[in-house]
Amino acid sequence: MILRILPLLLVTCLLPDIYIYYWHLRKPSIPRWAKVTYWGPTALLLFFAVWLTYTESLTPENMDAIILYLAAYMLLALPKTTYMLVSLLGKLIGLLFHPYRKANTPVSFAAGFAVFCMMVCGLSFGPTLLKVQQSSFQSEMLPKEFEGYKIVQISDLHLTSMKTHPQFVKELVKTINAQQPDIICFTGDLVSTDVAELYPFVDDLSRLKAKDGVFSILGNHDYMTYAKYMTPLEKSQKFHELLALQKKMGWKLLLNEHSVIHRGQDSIAILGVENDGKPPFPERGDLNKAQEGLNLNVPLFKLLLSHDPSHWKRKVLPTTDIQLTLSGHTHGMQFMIGNWSPAQYLYPEWKGMYQEKSRGLHVSLGVGGALIPFRFGAWPEINVITLHCK
Repeated sequence: MILRILPLLLVTCLLPDIYIYYWHLRKPSIPRWAKVTYWGPTALLLFFAVWLTYTESLTPENMDAIILYLAAYMLLALPKTTYMLVSLLGKLIGLLFHPYRKANTPVSFAAGFAVFCMMVCGLSFGPTLLKVQQSSFQSEMLPKEFEGYKIVQISDLHLTSMKTHPQFVKELVKTINAQQPDIICFTGDLVSTDVAELYPFVDDLSRLKAKDGVFSILGNHDYMTYAKYMTPLEKSQKFHELLALQKKMGWKLLLNEHSVIHRGQDSIAILGVENDGKPPFPERGDLNKAQEGLNLNVPLFKLLLSHDPSHWKRKVLPTTDIQLTLSGHTHGMQFMIGNWSPAQYLYPEWKGMYQEKSRGLHVSLGVGGALIPFRFGAWPEINVITLHCK
């Protein structure tokens, strides 16, 4: 993983420091020891970037070192990169508007400091700043007995990111149960690389309660795809271990399957498919198999759990009549300012509710962090979705 981003790490570590040194630290008045000391943190970042490239394989033992390195990189390199970019832009503006030249350095420093503050917030309290997001969905297909049916969606726990704040999982469970949901839907990525991440939280997650139970699906990480240190046999064993643990927790895992929920004489279907994403993500979803046994000639409200939101427009809309799909996966890239996030450049549907005529997709920002416990703006969330008859 580090190897793929090594060029980016090298550039964003070195260039800003070269720029800052050239424009601010070459002065004879600055002591030599100060100039040498300035390069110390950068040298350490570069050394550990190369070291991790040749040692890391996302093993549980190495994850702590990777998280620590990425946190240091975010705190040191990103603010300086921001300073450099804003300063370069300011120099161009200064060529056209001379009075701005004096303001360039203070403005650039303020921008870099703002990014530093965002990184501090995102690494400290951001991963535990839990939000409860309320939304609703109306459908003509929803039976009257299900008016006001309350769904709690949770997604992308990535339990390796909970190691630094294990009490947060207890708070999460307490908050979910306080919503008194009719059903809890988990839309994938319980772990990041290894089933071992789940063991410390089995008891807590077993306490999730809903009238119609907890339903879950798999996300791309749940297949142990990123555990390059495992043999195929080990991956298979740990994968089946993950499935068994979900059953032990009382969760009903839907692997291209469905379940029917009854209220009196009325019913709705809960469908769950395996991960179905664009390359390089696994494409294992089977909508036809998930609907086997349902009478498709009879009107029936169907709720689909599918981890990757791109599945909705690729296959769900054109090939089914499923009314509402719940997804996760994007995390909002774990960074959002207002309603802007870099996630929107990768996923047209990346946050909240989307509708095409009478059919809907809800994308949760999720709870955990895929690699590092960091969230700014895209705070961890649970989603309460209330169904209404139309």
